[in-house]
Amino acid sequence: MEPSTEPSTEPFVKVERKGAVALLTLNAPAERNALSTPRQWAELVEAIDAVQEDASIRCMVLSGAGSAFCAGGNLKDMQQRQGIAAGTPYAIRETYRRGIQQIPLAMARLEVPAIAAVNGPAIGAGLDLACMCDIRIASVRARFAESFVKLGIIPGDGGAWLLQRIVGYARAAELTFTGDTLDAGEALACGLVSQVVEHEALASTALALAERIAANPATALRMSKRLLREAQHQRLDTLLELSAGMQALAHHSEEHALALVAFTEALGKRKGRTDAPAVQHAAAAPGGPLASHDDRAS
Repeated sequence: MEPSTEPSTEPFVKVERKGAVALLTLNAPAERNALSTPRQWAELVEAIDAVQEDASIRCMVLSGAGSAFCAGGNLKDMQQRQGIAAGTPYAIRETYRRGIQQIPLAMARLEVPAIAAVNGPAIGAGLDLACMCDIRIASVRARFAESFVKLGIIPGDGGAWLLQRIVGYARAAELTFTGDTLDAGEALACGLVSQVVEHEALASTALALAERIAANPATALRMSKRLLREAQHQRLDTLLELSAGMQALAHHSEEHALALVAFTEALGKRKGRTDAPAVQHAAAAPGGPLASHDDRAS
């Protein structure tokens, strides 16, 4: 967590597109991308919601500009009881509820797979933000800390829910109760991140993974992510019911039919034969996934 400088007039969230991949970059490097103002929270929520609403986006990568991923909160605001720390306890409660807590709620709504490319320190709310993503890839320069307790506060943005689902209760408790910092290798060892790469390779590694994900059918990706998220807090029988309904929709999608054709063509080429025409015929048959509405009604 770093003291703030003069607020930037630049957008806090820089958004780019690489094909079907959305690249979101926290863009306040002088403040080490601290999540400290209502404008910043609102911009990030707006960017996440825009990704969710764009059916052409199949994967999202979140990173930070400069030397940090996200340095968490703002020490100066806490010391001077301004910003997120301003007002009565009741006012602060509402600031959290209407402000920074909207970020984990927006990430929970997001059905697009999300990758955190952690380019540097991810501290406090910065670690929690990384945990809101589905996958975390770390630069060798990354550092991680659930550091709230060192400032006499608690994870106010969902970290107590998020962290233990990634590293398990005991490890999350240790990190939360001590505020200790993990380097990239320690984060890999406890499962907090799935890869550690050289700093210069981070962006290309994250993008390559995002493109492998984005090569798959969009609807199946979104439903698969929803199932994974629901599985964290649903009973097996409830999840199976949800899975059955989603699978029924998937079997009747055009994406499924086209994927079957492409897969069978590739398999035929590997085996030195072509089965694809039969599959294409089946996919386009009356009542099949590629049939017209008139055909299905006949």
